[in-house]
Amino acid sequence: QDYYGKELQKSEDLKTNACVTSARPLPKVVRDALERVHDEVVARYYGCGLVIPECLSSCWILDLGSGSGRDCYLLSQLVGEQGHVTGIDMTKGQVQCRAGPSPHRPSSPPPFFLSSCQVEVAKKHIAYHMDKFGYRKPNVEFLHGYMEKLGDAGLADESYDIVISNCVINLAPDKRAVLQEAFRVLKPGGEMYFSDVYASQRLSETVRKHRVLWGECLAGALYWRDLYSIAEEVGFSPPCLVTASPITIGDKELEGIIGDCRFVSATFRLFKVPGGSRAGPGQVIYNGGIVGHEQELVFDANFTFKEGEVVDVDAEMAAILQSSRFAEEFLIRAGTNAAAPQGNCC
Repeated sequence: QDYYGKELQKSEDLKTNACVTSARPLPKVVRDALERVHDEVVARYYGCGLVIPECLSSCWILDLGSGSGRDCYLLSQLVGEQGHVTGIDMTKGQVQCRAGPSPHRPSSPPPFFLSSCQVEVAKKHIAYHMDKFGYRKPNVEFLHGYMEKLGDAGLADESYDIVISNCVINLAPDKRAVLQEAFRVLKPGGEMYFSDVYASQRLSETVRKHRVLWGECLAGALYWRDLYSIAEEVGFSPPCLVTASPITIGDKELEGIIGDCRFVSATFRLFKVPGGSRAGPGQVIYNGGIVGHEQELVFDANFTFKEGEVVDVDAEMAAILQSSRFAEEFLIRAGTNAAAPQGNCC
């Protein structure tokens, strides 16, 4: 809370590039949406990836560790006025507050949340963005709370289509609790789409207790293999790796403390696949109906679906596409003519 609420006033104050999104070209729809986000919100943005998945119209999205709200305001435009975005953050110095009662908690009194945030700044930003987007009523809310205890903030079971997170799960001491809570609030077929920092090995006690390395998103980084085991324990499908890039430290003192450990920022997608959806491998044909991805849909590092092309998929991917919001965008049939790549390869 001190590091992000007080010491860091802008992204340039960071000592590593762990919490800086890589400079990959942004899709035009995202670039256009970003231009409409308030400068003050963008200035205090920290993230290690682009957590803007596809096929978002009318979706209900939860952002874990929403900070100044940049990703929320981006997604607000992409889900449309019929969709909804909730941001939750533990840092009072960053968190903004919601305007009015939540659709999930119509009976909960606003003062419970208003007391924990910068009310004037929050109201200013919500009003600014809703006017900018041309919305008659806010489709965004911001709560103060902990991602390991979403129930304490009143978030109900199976209430969201998508959960996102951008470089904050590493800051949680109990990663399993975060994934468990995300799984709980997701609807069947829902997705957790998140970017974070991962380590090439389990970290020493010295590294894990280093204050600056913790604030820089390195000391709390999960050993990447542990993500797979935790996801399986919680009930998610095997993680689908979307993108990954190495992290540079750029500080001799910090490099000496870290030693031979290496870090990457990576974006994964996990799905809450209903038990009865898992069958066998199949063939799928993408219909080209997702806005901004009409010609092809780059789903992850293993699967790219071109419009009208037959693609062999493994049982996991077949179940994901059949049970998720992507089902209407694909023709899916059982059986396959060739061995499909395994979507859970890191």
